[in-house]
Amino acid sequence: MKSPASSIPPLPLRQSSTAALLAWTVAALACVLAWDMSGQDMPIARWFGNSQGFALQNDWFLVNIAHEGARKIAWIVAMGLSLMIWWPRGWMRKLPYARRIQLVVGALLSLVVMAVMKRISATSCPWDIADFGGVGHYVSHWAWGITDGGSGHCFPAGHASAGFAFLSGYFALRHNQPRVARLWLAAALVAGFALGLAQQMRGAHFMSHTLWTAWLCWTVSGLCDLFTTRSLAQQAPADAALPPDDLLAPD
Repeated sequence: MKSPASSIPPLPLRQSSTAALLAWTVAALACVLAWDMSGQDMPIARWFGNSQGFALQNDWFLVNIAHEGARKIAWIVAMGLSLMIWWPRGWMRKLPYARRIQLVVGALLSLVVMAVMKRISATSCPWDIADFGGVGHYVSHWAWGITDGGSGHCFPAGHASAGFAFLSGYFALRHNQPRVARLWLAAALVAGFALGLAQQMRGAHFMSHTLWTAWLCWTVSGLCDLFTTRSLAQQAPADAALPPDDLLAPD
């Protein structure tokens, strides 16, 4: 049974809004590609590591709080948001049922995409590279099929996706609650980049890994938003043909 909030009518999506998001997505992609072309991954990694390795690789705070703790919190948040699809609380009560599903599905799909990409990636972590005490050699993540001698499976930044995956909330909220959406966007970006930086300090990822994770999560969430919006637009004519009492009737 849907909650009464499921009867909240979705607001129409302005074409200008879609065009602006597409422009931001393309601009962000250009920035990430520019970073790749700059070759700054290794210089940034040398801020935190040298031929002896990374001094903070086993730092207690970075391992237990910024890594393990943050990952557990992310899953708790995801579980809470999943429950609020059916039992919304606070501002979630103002979010249409379909948008609540979009928020959760977008986040989970982002995590799945990151996990699959890491699984098939031949790119190794900085701490596996000989420049930082490892056995491999640096190879760009664009060099598909070429192994670097390390353990691989390190691209993109899976841990940063624990923050960036929640970019889906921005897309779901922006239609009905734009102010909350902007706050959510800021929180997801801060969380993602903070988690990415923590892993870079440990030698677990290059900067490009974090940037690509942010862009990929944004894009997955945007595609979920387009799919949901189109579905709601197709559903609207059918709902308009029903008597008002039927619109409010529980499933």
